[in-house]
Amino acid sequence: MTIWAIGDLHGCGHEFEALLEAIDFVPGRDHLWMTGDLINRGPQSLETLRRVYELREHASVVLGNHDLHLLAVAFGHARLKPSDTLTDILEAPDREVLLEWLRCQPLMVESRTHQCVMTHAGLLPQWSIERARQYAREGEAMLSSRQFFEFLPHMYGNEPACFEPTLRGNDRLRAIINVFTRMRFIDENGRLDFSAKEGLDSAPDGFKPWFRFERGDTERLVFGHWAALEGRAPGALANVRSLDAGCVWGGALMAMNLETDQIVTVAARPRE
Repeated sequence: MTIWAIGDLHGCGHEFEALLEAIDFVPGRDHLWMTGDLINRGPQSLETLRRVYELREHASVVLGNHDLHLLAVAFGHARLKPSDTLTDILEAPDREVLLEWLRCQPLMVESRTHQCVMTHAGLLPQWSIERARQYAREGEAMLSSRQFFEFLPHMYGNEPACFEPTLRGNDRLRAIINVFTRMRFIDENGRLDFSAKEGLDSAPDGFKPWFRFERGDTERLVFGHWAALEGRAPGALANVRSLDAGCVWGGALMAMNLETDQIVTVAARPRE
């Protein structure tokens, strides 16, 4: 089975359909990996979410920060921002089905056959794959449980900025989710910076992109989240592949064949 890993969709439904055609995607023969942030900022959030849900038996999706934002808004623990394009989902007759499916998606996906791991934002270099798997399962168990609704008011926050194994309760879960869905720059101790969101030259003093730290394992890691990288990870010391080529910002939607490393891109449609 061929696995195609696809970068952040952000509601770019037309480009998603064009990319599926470009890679000659056949459900049952092929499988999709999706780096999260399926929705928001783009013009077709509802249509895109429905399409991915329709393909759910043939796709593995990890949660991104925009997906979690949708859930927080939908359940009354966050407000819509002026740049959000989520209203169609919130008013859709099938919103409950879509949201329930979304919140049960994982934070990390693996293929041992391809020696590859996918998360939305990346992995701390201090975490082994085994440890990351454990932490992902902790976060997923909360997000998919009834306790999720109690956790939602505590999900957002920049502290603790450094994950420690001794953390407990909401602080521990928040730190885990922040690594998987929000991380860009870190320091040598694994402390996250949440202020810089642009390109590599925006790194605060003492911080580097997480992928410029060496890892102790050899698995390849595919990630999205960081549109300013334009699908690249220059200077990477870890075995990584950036797949968010900034489609929603006028860039491109990118797919990678995990077997051959073939890259296929579809240019973003002009926005009115």
